[in-house]
Amino acid sequence: MQIIVNGKEEVLEKSTDILAFLQSKKLEPDTVVVELNGLIIEKNRFPETLLKSRDQVEILRFVGGG
Repeated sequence: MQIIVNGKEEVLEKSTDILAFLQSKKLEPDTVVVELNGLIIEKNRFPETLLKSRDQVEILRFVGGG
């Protein structure tokens, strides 16, 4: 199954939810915003929101500094 993540094609073995996808990328869910097909997904919906073939995902990470 193919999805687009931050403009790059990615192949997933099977359908997965956003939380599992983030964990597979070693991303902390509390430090990112996820946009799925143009809609921002609330963090509490990550476990129930499945990624499907041809989905467009944008992941924005927050980085502290100063």
